[in-house]
Amino acid sequence: MEPVTLTTERLLLRPHVPSDAPAVYAACQDPEIPRWTNVPSPYGMADAEEFVGRISPEGWRTDTSYNFAVIGRADGALVGSMGLIRMTPPGSPEHQAELGYWTAKEHRGKGLTAEAARAVARWALVDLGVERLEWLAEAGNEGSRAVAQKTGFHMEGVLRSKLLHQGTRRDAWIGSLLPSDLPEADAGAGSPYLPYPG
Repeated sequence: MEPVTLTTERLLLRPHVPSDAPAVYAACQDPEIPRWTNVPSPYGMADAEEFVGRISPEGWRTDTSYNFAVIGRADGALVGSMGLIRMTPPGSPEHQAELGYWTAKEHRGKGLTAEAARAVARWALVDLGVERLEWLAEAGNEGSRAVAQKTGFHMEGVLRSKLLHQGTRRDAWIGSLLPSDLPEADAGAGSPYLPYPG
């Protein structure tokens, strides 16, 4: 897919570029990011350069992940990174994706990550035709869960031993967002959904 840019009131979401590497490196020095995500630990400049210079562009080219640099429109600062990962191919009968993100320490608690997540979720469900958008986080990651809930994800439960993180299997929280969950009635077509009545 050709990379796209999304905008919100306070944010610009664009594909990562090589010049993002120093800001990505600096953000990932915060121990909370490798604690709760799968970024390498310790996180070196080479890891940042690999992420912005090869991994992110390759994901767009191969339709396997769409990563965005989340940039503050007022100051041009890197707020975080957000992307659609674990995607099934467009047009497949199970067109699904997972929303993943991290936020630089100095930008947390301002509602910016939820603002970005709503834009990416709407783009995924409406423009890309994703029929189920999932959010997963290690159980206990209250910050990520708060963002997911503000974005509109419905919490579905705990997946036992779902994540392998730093050599240890851990439980994960899971939530989902469907096109029918969007506030507008323009969620687009897709497979019919028959919810369990119980």
